[in-house]
Amino acid sequence: MTLPADATDPIATIFPNGFLGVLMLDTCFPRPEGDIGHPSAFGVPIRRCVITGVWPDKIVQSGAGLRKGRVVAPILQLARRLEQEGARALTTSCGFLVLLQQELQAQVQIPVVTSSLLQLPGLLGLHQKVGVLTISSSKLGVEHLRAAGVPKERLKDVLVQGVDAKGEFASSILGNKPTMDLVKAGADVVAAAVKLKQREPALTDMVLECTNMPPYRAAIEAATGIKTWALVDVERLTKPWKGS
Repeated sequence: MTLPADATDPIATIFPNGFLGVLMLDTCFPRPEGDIGHPSAFGVPIRRCVITGVWPDKIVQSGAGLRKGRVVAPILQLARRLEQEGARALTTSCGFLVLLQQELQAQVQIPVVTSSLLQLPGLLGLHQKVGVLTISSSKLGVEHLRAAGVPKERLKDVLVQGVDAKGEFASSILGNKPTMDLVKAGADVVAAAVKLKQREPALTDMVLECTNMPPYRAAIEAATGIKTWALVDVERLTKPWKGS
């Protein structure tokens, strides 16, 4: 299994003082502005590295599924390589990789933020309940929330809502299709957010587990009045370029 750097990202090759390393799944679906795969995602120098052969359906799994898919070793290897090449922080392109948060952080000396789900403990400290919008509610379980740092006694306060498993968004991304109807995909994401709001009308904050959801966050907030939180909101990922 090879671990090629993304040759399409010239800024990583010319920026002399490091970059944000992004561990990318091997995907071909479209990545509109706001998606972690779009060049403008973080507004800082980025190097995206693809783990060849590791597709979304191999990662949207339980911990046992990750081990069975033999994807852990190459991901850890890539993290070490990115640090050696000058990464000043590391993240990933899939929220389900929160399961590897501790293992990845143990491999390197730089900050690692695997998932937007890591924002849950802080949000639970401010709110009675917090929502999670995910690409697969059937696969996102307690082990993911616990890996994100959610205390056992607060698990009931995390409300998980998935998109339609057969809709455009989920089928295009998990199926790793080269085309996707962005209008239909956005409608799927917004519809799921509305369902979550209907379940808990008093809900004020929602974490977008999937890094492919931020292109639709403005539409989500307009339809529900709920504030969204995404991976790009985690300050530790961009702080090295903001005077730290």
